[in-house]
Amino acid sequence: MVAMKIQILERTDRELRFVLSDTNPQFANMLRRACVGEVSILAVENVDFIENDSALYDEVIAHRLGMMPLQFDTKVFKSRNDCDCEGKGCTNCQIVLVLDKKGPSVVTAKDIKSADPTTAKPLFDDTIIVELFEGQKLKVDMTASLGTGRDHAKYQAARCWYRYYPIVEQHNKVTNGYEVEKICAHGAVRVKDGKLEVGNDCDLSCKIAQTAEPKGAIEIKGDDSKFIFFVESISGLKSEEIVLAAVDVLKSKTKEFEKQVSAL
Repeated sequence: MVAMKIQILERTDRELRFVLSDTNPQFANMLRRACVGEVSILAVENVDFIENDSALYDEVIAHRLGMMPLQFDTKVFKSRNDCDCEGKGCTNCQIVLVLDKKGPSVVTAKDIKSADPTTAKPLFDDTIIVELFEGQKLKVDMTASLGTGRDHAKYQAARCWYRYYPIVEQHNKVTNGYEVEKICAHGAVRVKDGKLEVGNDCDLSCKIAQTAEPKGAIEIKGDDSKFIFFVESISGLKSEEIVLAAVDVLKSKTKEFEKQVSAL
């Protein structure tokens, strides 16, 4: 068995781009789905409105609060299904957040107070919730708990996609290198001494092969054993943490599958 390889192309807290090779489309899609829908994150689940004089309905504000990214300590919180409280709700599986603001002011995530800011709080302080005018008030109690993208969109950890790694088959020397380079909107193509070179930004969608002269000089296609992955965090987790958590999910599912098969 050949071990898969990973080459990091770009890495920040919010975005990760890497090349995954020596694998197949089935595993690539499985990893993508795990990053999007199987990684647990913290999000506001229940919202109790004590007072809301703003121009927005309770449901609109609740939706905004639910979609607000929260940063949290992954070592502290458990899923309600795995918690000792059996889903009733405790400090191990949920946290209380409070919002109490008077107008005139623009209410942002910075105004939300956490029961324990060291374990959970809004990720971006400048996230706008609503604007309050003179005499208006907004007082809300809310609880946040863990969930996955399969449960609700507010629990989606990341945007994740991939494309096949481009490979070039060149049969003849390219005579119109300038035209070929110009047609690529991503600037991923270079022609040097009639030889075509394709970078990682090539998305296989432009008409390079049809433009190259003479006709049939080159052929660009995707390598179905090598993929360029893009992971963009839209949650309180870092992009790298999301990929590692997705891998752990796949490991757990594999072990459970082996267990079930062995029991047959």
